Amino acid sequence: MVTTSYARQKDALETYFDRTAAAAWTALTGTEKVSPIRETVRAGRARMRANLLDLLGADLSGQRLLDAGCGPGALAIEAARRGAKVTGVDIAGNLVALAQERFGEEANRVDFKVGDMTDPKLGNFDHVVAMDSLIHYRLADVVAALSAFAPRIERSLIFTIAPRTPLLATMHAIGGAFPRADRAPAIQPIALAALDRAMAAAPALRGFQRGRDLRVQSGFYTSHAVEWVRR
Repeated sequence: MVTTSYARQKDALETYFDRTAAAAWTALTGTEKVSPIRETVRAGRARMRANLLDLLGADLSGQRLLDAGCGPGALAIEAARRGAKVTGVDIAGNLVALAQERFGEEANRVDFKVGDMTDPKLGNFDHVVAMDSLIHYRLADVVAALSAFAPRIERSLIFTIAPRTPLLATMHAIGGAFPRADRAPAIQPIALAALDRAMAAAPALRGFQRGRDLRVQSGFYTSHAVEWVRR
C-alpha cells in the first residue's frame, strides 16, 4: 500500500504536469527548439530511455511491460516495437493524449491509461519501468511504490532515481536562480546505499535482488537507473 505522503505528492505532480506545465512538457519531449538548459535535459532523457530499453533487451516478444509514468509514450512505443505487450499509464491525461496524437495508429500498439501507476487494477506484468517518475518522491515513498508493484511483477523492477551527489546538489541550487520557465518540480535526491538498504529491508521486495545500474549525466539532467530482478 502506498503512503499518505506519496498520495499527496502524486496529486501535486498531477496538477503540475497536467495543467501548470503542460505546454512546457510538450515542448521538452518534442523536437521544437527549447532553452539550452532544457536541451541538456532532453538529450539526457533520450540517453536514459535508450539505456533502459537496453536493460530490457532487444527482443521482448510476448513479454508484458508496464511503463509507469509513461508521459508522451516514447519508451512504451519502442518497447512495443520490440514485441512487448505494453500498458502505459500516467497521471497526466494531457501527456497520454499527446502520446496518442504523436504516434497516431502506432499508439494502438500500447494500452494507454490515465491513472495512478501503482493501481493493482492495471494487472500483472513481467517488467515495470519507471523512468524519472519516482524522482519527485522521498525514499520511503519510492520503496512503498516499488513494494506496491512487486506482487504483480514476474521478472524485473527497473526505475530511476536522482542520485544524491555533491554535484547534483550544487547544480540544483544554481538552477533555483534561473527563470521559472526553466524549472521542474523539486526532485528528491536519494543515496544509492540508502536505497539498497531500504529495499533489502522491505518485506514485499524480498523476492527481488539487486541487478544492474547505470547513470546518465547531461548538463542539468542527472538520473541513475537501478534494476531489481526476481530471485
